[in-house]
Amino acid sequence: MTTVTATPVPTTTTPTSSTSGTSSGSSAINNAEIASNFTEFLQLLTTQLQNQDPLSPMDTTQFTQQLVEFSQVEQQMQSNDQLSTLVSLEQTAQSTSALALLGATVVVNGSTVPLSNGSASWTLNASKPATATITISDSTGQTAYTGKFAVNSGQQTFNWSGIGNDGKQWPDGNYTLTATAVDASGQSTTISTQVQATVNSVDLTQSPPVLSISGQNYTMDQLQQIVAPGG
Repeated sequence: MTTVTATPVPTTTTPTSSTSGTSSGSSAINNAEIASNFTEFLQLLTTQLQNQDPLSPMDTTQFTQQLVEFSQVEQQMQSNDQLSTLVSLEQTAQSTSALALLGATVVVNGSTVPLSNGSASWTLNASKPATATITISDSTGQTAYTGKFAVNSGQQTFNWSGIGNDGKQWPDGNYTLTATAVDASGQSTTISTQVQATVNSVDLTQSPPVLSISGQNYTMDQLQQIVAPGG
């Protein structure tokens, strides 16, 4: 993987939850209602059987059908309870996994990275050799640096020292890179960007948990790579 380093080019341009609790409560109420109704049904059934006319007995098939229907409903409620338990266990597992990533270095598809001590880097992925126009902006959208660079097909690292086109050092903070490119024939070429940064915080109130990386929010399925310490 090659490395591209930004070199300042002076120009005259001036830098510019509650839902889960409700569901659980509703499930408990439904279970209680089903149990109560089933008990009342059995009491009515027993009373009817005890007081039926011996000369004209009631249809036992109908009673059997009703018993089966009540049994099916009860089984469905039990299945729902078991599914709720599995969902709860899965959410707990996701929270545990997310907490384990706090402070870890990860790679995600993105374009915003922190500039720290005069160093910021992005991973560029070009579909073919091209000339790329790269623009770096601060958190307010003001352009800090822009320049043209030759990029190769595949992945390469783009480094920026924080020096703007005016030759001044920009302060530490989050900076966003945008890249457009054309090939030798002048046709537009796709360039994707990835960032390697630290997981700053984990929001467990969201489902799934949300990771804060360089001021941007990501879910765990958006992680491309977890970098080992010193890697």
